[in-house]
Amino acid sequence: MFETLIEQSFTGTPAGAALLRLGAAVLMGGLIGFERALHGRNAGLRTHILVSLASCLFALLSIEILARFEGEVSDPLRLIEAVTAGVAFLAAGSIIVSGGSVKGLTTGAGMWLAGAIGLACGIGALALGALATLVALPILWALRNLSHKLDATAAEGAKTRAQDDEAR
Repeated sequence: MFETLIEQSFTGTPAGAALLRLGAAVLMGGLIGFERALHGRNAGLRTHILVSLASCLFALLSIEILARFEGEVSDPLRLIEAVTAGVAFLAAGSIIVSGGSVKGLTTGAGMWLAGAIGLACGIGALALGALATLVALPILWALRNLSHKLDATAAEGAKTRAQDDEAR
């Protein structure tokens, strides 16, 4: 049964290629997020990683859907468009801007990723959804402290720059 679920999840892209692509998305999104966090931007390390991971999963799901529905007259990619738009709307509502501070970006990115994972499960690509979940959880847990340290460092740098500006 487990082998059947894995086979069903990787009709369009082999499992190894999917893992490589998801891992590359994490690495590349993480590099951009790390740079943004170092410069005190609100969308930092985890947010960029989750957005990159979710985008990769949506792309893999597009390939998977096309492989599964090959030759059919319908346009199964509309499903991804609908889920993406709906989840993006909900995610935007989780972002709060107050006094120059932005909160909820990682939550919004996580909701978007959860939408992609739900779509994977909905089309029967359970192993692909599980793989993305297994990649995302360590990002959220292990990088939380690093993300907060980068935020604190950036805030301290901004405070120092403001004090320097006042002294001039």
